[in-house]
Amino acid sequence: MRFLITGVTGFVGPYLAAELAGEPGAELFGMALDASAAKANGALPAGLETLEGDITDDGSIRTVLEAARPQVVFHLAGASSGAAAWHRPAECLEVNALGTLRLLEGVRRLGLDATTVVASSGEVYGSADDEAHPLTEESPLRPLSPYAASKAAQDLVAAQYPRAYGMRVIRLRLFNHTGPRHPEQFVASSFARQIARIERGLQEPVIRVGNLDARRDFVDVRDVARAYRLAARRDLRGEVFNVCSGRAVSIRQVLDLLRGLARCEVTVRTDPERMRPADIPLLIGDPRRFREATGWAPTIPIERTLADLLEWWRQQE
Repeated sequence: MRFLITGVTGFVGPYLAAELAGEPGAELFGMALDASAAKANGALPAGLETLEGDITDDGSIRTVLEAARPQVVFHLAGASSGAAAWHRPAECLEVNALGTLRLLEGVRRLGLDATTVVASSGEVYGSADDEAHPLTEESPLRPLSPYAASKAAQDLVAAQYPRAYGMRVIRLRLFNHTGPRHPEQFVASSFARQIARIERGLQEPVIRVGNLDARRDFVDVRDVARAYRLAARRDLRGEVFNVCSGRAVSIRQVLDLLRGLARCEVTVRTDPERMRPADIPLLIGDPRRFREATGWAPTIPIERTLADLLEWWRQQE
């Protein structure tokens, strides 16, 4: 089986590549903006062939698809930072929505008989009343941020191709996921890095935080990689699935768990710069549809996820 992972050097890409490397007869290809940097990425498995490409460029995408001739495409490339999207909304929409359109057009025009798994987001649901949770795949899309709007547009683009052309496209609405190697602009990783720096004496013993009251549905990145692999194993064309735990954890709880792992005392200070113009107070998904279709369920508890994340940052600082 020939697999292509766009955005292979992102957070989830190396985990998915490692997951797929165990498939019998797997031929792995990864698309990255900088092929030389990708080849130097120690997290990617041996044997993965890196192809340089830009998801915003039609010719670049076609070149990658022609070289890989994939049977399964995992579309992970995209703008993933919700905070950055507030400052660069047009760029976020270009990469996430139009990038997905260009990729699917490339697959269609080349006549590739490929399954494409698209990484959507639980943030497409936006803010809903507490009693509306857990959110199902039929819940309305009410994006609250530029990032969420770009993912909702991506989601709709990906839904159109199976309907119009019969293509095998599957959408996974990923809720919050974290773990080792998560970039520091994301909340759990930010806390973990600050603790690691405090332990090394690299910053004062103060953790700077934003909104701690928001409640989120967290899954370990390694469970997410397994979800991608399972999604591609069946013909689920046109389907959309929540990938989540179905449980709420407040950002305050995440912070408290990490503080409990710290090797020194730390205090907490609210930083206005870390507050977003609009924030969803509660976001919990219903994972039943995906579980019934694939047998997937998260297996790694958040306590282990956060411990592994903190230990990874200790090794970086």
